[in-house]
Amino acid sequence: MRKEARRLGVLVQEIIELTRLQEGDALAEPEVVDVDDVVAEAVDRVRVEADGRQITLVAGGTKGLRVRGDAALITTAVRNLLDNAIRYSEPRTRVSVGVSLDAEDPDIVRIAVVDQGIGIPKEEQERVFERFYRVDKARSRATGGTGLGLSIVKHVAADHGGTVELWSAPGRGSTFTLVLPRLGEGEPVEGESVGAGSARDEPAQAAAEHTPGSGS
Repeated sequence: MRKEARRLGVLVQEIIELTRLQEGDALAEPEVVDVDDVVAEAVDRVRVEADGRQITLVAGGTKGLRVRGDAALITTAVRNLLDNAIRYSEPRTRVSVGVSLDAEDPDIVRIAVVDQGIGIPKEEQERVFERFYRVDKARSRATGGTGLGLSIVKHVAADHGGTVELWSAPGRGSTFTLVLPRLGEGEPVEGESVGAGSARDEPAQAAAEHTPGSGS
């Protein structure tokens, strides 16, 4: 009963968050966002859950990158990706989060979350970002999932002019990558619109080829 009450509480909060994102004013006052801080905070938020499931968290990659937007929303997106990876991973496996610049476009930041979980069949990959869609319904209910986490990630990415990519294969795990425009040194922040722009409208730049690493 207590577990179900907690799940419903999380569901209400995520519906509120999703509604806020859809209203279009989530980025009324964009700020400089330090990607290192975002990743550190997101990892910290899921550490207890990961330890309880005997899953090792690893973070690394390029340091000192910045983006323009809402730090709390981007942190929520990365946390949701980590939370999803943990829920669909078996005990004594690893979940990694890595930050890098796009191999083809240095103005694009990539935050990749890699798991060694059950993987997602090709025919279901297009649907995982839909509201309330779950690859494994029984597992999701057992672990307290709401089915809204990845939908929120998709909206956060779009509102920041970016996108989210997915590589997965059954039995080999999944890699979800949050792709965002990089904020260069000296670029203005306040008063600028951060709509669904560059990275989403230029898929050739936003979608660098991904070769799964050992954690896939």
